[in-house]
Amino acid sequence: MPEGHSVHRIARQFDRNVVGRRVAASSPQGRFVEGASVIDGREALSVRAVGKQMFLEFEGDTWLRVHLGMYGAWDFSGEIVVDPTIAAANGRMGQTNQRGTVLADEPILDAAGENSLTSIGAPRRARGRVRMSEQTTGLADDAQWPPPVVGQVRLRLLTATTCADLRGPTACELQTPDEVAATIAKLGPDPLVDDPADGEERFVTAVRKRATPIGLLLMDQTVVSGIGNVYRAELLFRTRLNPHTPGREVPEEVVRDIWRDWVRLLAIGVETGQMMTMDDLDPESYRRAMASRDDRHWVYHRAGLPCRVCGTGIVVEEAAGRKLYYCPFCQR
Repeated sequence: MPEGHSVHRIARQFDRNVVGRRVAASSPQGRFVEGASVIDGREALSVRAVGKQMFLEFEGDTWLRVHLGMYGAWDFSGEIVVDPTIAAANGRMGQTNQRGTVLADEPILDAAGENSLTSIGAPRRARGRVRMSEQTTGLADDAQWPPPVVGQVRLRLLTATTCADLRGPTACELQTPDEVAATIAKLGPDPLVDDPADGEERFVTAVRKRATPIGLLLMDQTVVSGIGNVYRAELLFRTRLNPHTPGREVPEEVVRDIWRDWVRLLAIGVETGQMMTMDDLDPESYRRAMASRDDRHWVYHRAGLPCRVCGTGIVVEEAAGRKLYYCPFCQR
């Protein structure tokens, strides 16, 4: 499932490539025809990411809410102006020109296709060819425009130079400003949206009053926004906390440590496009980790493999329908 870092990266792409432009909207798949007709031809005014949800504002007090869920992703094609922080981070792993701009002929992908600037969300190989630059200079002479629709596209948003295709979302709907406010009000704090200190207090209060296991609380988007299966497993291991510990029994300082670690890891995820959760890697280890998730996590997706710290086999079990990974010795 795409986690909070992916949605913030998507919002940055929209901010630089769609906001401030009139958008042609369509639903090639046919499942959002009415909604697309409402925003077709309107100017995109702003974009917000909160946790795992993105909100794109259009003229006429109309907002598009998208929740990618388990399988959703945005595929970008055409001319993409890349956020400088994202371009710099990804450029360290791929071919760049002298200005540090990612070249389209060298897409930045890890082995699972999870680090593409052109397809953000559920892991997949980028479908569309993209020319990326810090300043839009026009499409290549041989580029087909608009690009052909490939697969099941719920919503296509098209500007003069950029195309964004939405596939497989859990939610894609139009909302009024009041409905957007109500949706966001139900969400827990997001370190990139809320004041970190205020967010910390909200998070501590929400965790410490609940008897629910901390491993479930971290996945509850009303408690904290943006954490999914990967970050949940890694945050708990990094604090050496048993995932079955009731929230109200977790020492307050440990709860605060989890929040502060989340603040840090989310920022890294947005910058690099990877859920990098291992610290102090040498350059070669860092390169391997960026290329393969098998080398960037402590416990996630390592069931049966030896713990990187103690050597005990990593355990995986079902928790509320999702896989929970942890070390039974380090997190006892």
